Amino acid sequence: MRALFYSTQKFERVFLKNEEDRISEQEKIEGKTEKNQFDYTDHALSMDSVECAKGYDAISIFAGDDASEPVIERLAQLGVKKIAIRAAGYDNVDLKKAKELGFQVANVPDYSPYAIAEHTIALMLNLARKIKIAERQVKEHDFRTDNLVGFELHKKTVGIIGTGRIGSIVAKILNGFGAKIIAYDLIENEALKKETNIQYISLNQLIKQSDIITIHTGLHPNTRHLINEERIEQMKDGVMIINTDRGACLDTKAVIEALKTKKIGYFGADVYEYEKGIFFHDLRTEKLKDEMLDELMKMDNVILTPHQAFATNEALTNISNGTFKTLANWKSCLSSLNELIV
Repeated sequence: MRALFYSTQKFERVFLKNEEDRISEQEKIEGKTEKNQFDYTDHALSMDSVECAKGYDAISIFAGDDASEPVIERLAQLGVKKIAIRAAGYDNVDLKKAKELGFQVANVPDYSPYAIAEHTIALMLNLARKIKIAERQVKEHDFRTDNLVGFELHKKTVGIIGTGRIGSIVAKILNGFGAKIIAYDLIENEALKKETNIQYISLNQLIKQSDIITIHTGLHPNTRHLINEERIEQMKDGVMIINTDRGACLDTKAVIEALKTKKIGYFGADVYEYEKGIFFHDLRTEKLKDEMLDELMKMDNVILTPHQAFATNEALTNISNGTFKTLANWKSCLSSLNELIV
């Protein structure tokens, strides 16, 4: 198996190389003589970099890579028809075109919902207790509490949009805080209803009743700009919004305007609608050209993290393991457990 891994950052390569070495040792023990070749590049997959895949059996990509129709078509021309996604989300892959051209595509859906869920709660607590402001004050030797009065999650109404793997763990954690949990999902999680005090209601009612809203739906046509100007107008004044899902689930422009008027009181996000080309890159020596992102970063009631929610030792180990299992199955002409095209 020859595979090229796109968008591999320094922090991730350690985990990938460890798994590669483990696979190599295992194959030696099993007496397998055919050698693998796994190469890594920090370049993202795009029309500019797709030619790098020439000569490989498979590629592995991350959330920010571009596997749109023209890229898929060029990969097919190069003889590459296997894509292993090192993430749960796959909205960056044109599955329709991939299926049409006979691709195998697989993701890693269960690498660690706890990583994302815990990061979600971390953003909530940081905003609720004004940690960002407190840290800056302390560094300036200003130890007053005048600007640091926050609020408790206990008894607050938290609306969870999407109660799949991640959303359900967020609900369980919030249940421990004693929050009132309401949720919207097309399919109600019966097991979660038994474990927590969660109550399923309509999306419109959730938008109106929540003190805090957190999004865990995944990105597809129905959830693009799920939070928009119209829905923000229906929210409580001073509502907190958390997004650790996909940046485009929110209309960023509408969110910024609502932050200015204090309609949205707090905003925490690990993703950004236009993060491509920004997140995962060191831009310290460059002038940031994204005015909306620049505006968000200057607000004291906003906390942004650079798509790091997945970045735990446990999650990165599981992502590496799941990706190499997929490649091993494909090498043996077997299907992956996580095939996205059936």
